[in-house]
Amino acid sequence: MTGLREKKKAQTRKRLADAALSLFCERGFDNVTVAEVASSVDAAVSTLFSYFPSKESLVFDEDDSYEQALVTAVRERDQNASILDALEGFFLAVPHRGSDEAAAAFVGLVNSTPALLDYASRMQRRWEASLAAALADAAGLPQGDILATVLARYVLDADFVVTYGSEPRSTLRTIFARLREGWSDFGTPAEASAMRVTT
Repeated sequence: MTGLREKKKAQTRKRLADAALSLFCERGFDNVTVAEVASSVDAAVSTLFSYFPSKESLVFDEDDSYEQALVTAVRERDQNASILDALEGFFLAVPHRGSDEAAAAFVGLVNSTPALLDYASRMQRRWEASLAAALADAAGLPQGDILATVLARYVLDADFVVTYGSEPRSTLRTIFARLREGWSDFGTPAEASAMRVTT
C-alpha cells in the first residue's frame, strides 16, 4: 500500500513539474502563477506547495535526483576509473541544451529568467557541498579539505558555463584534459590555439 501511495505522489509531482515547464516555456516564467500551474492539473495550490517549496523549484524538479546521481558517479565509479574519468563521463552523459528541442527550451527559459539563474546558482552550491564530501571520501582526504572543495566547484562551474553558455558540449573534454595535464602552459600560443581563444 505504501508503494502505491508513493507512486501516486511521484506521478502528481511529475504532472505538476511538467505542466509548469510547459506553461513557463510558452508564456514566460513571470507571466504564469502557481495557481495557474496547479489548476492546469486539477490540483490545489496547497498540494503544489507540498511538493515544491517555491515557484522556481518547479523548474528544477530533478534537483535532488541529479545531486544523488552526481555523488553516486564518484562513489560507485568503476574500479579502473579515476575520479576525473567518472565526473567527465557523468557530465557528458547529461542531455545538453542542443541535444533536443526540450533541452533547448529548458535552457532558453533559465537563461531568460534572472530568478531561475539565481536559483540554479544557489542549487549548484548545494551540489558542491555534497560533491566535495564525496570527493574527499574517495580520495582519502578529511571532510572539508580545500582541494576537494575547489575541484567540486571547478567542475560544477565548468558544466554550468557550458550548459547555459554558447560553448559546445565537447568543450568539457578540453576542460577535463586541462585538469589532468595542468596549467603550466596556459596562455601560450599553442594553448590559445587548442582552446580556440580569439582576441
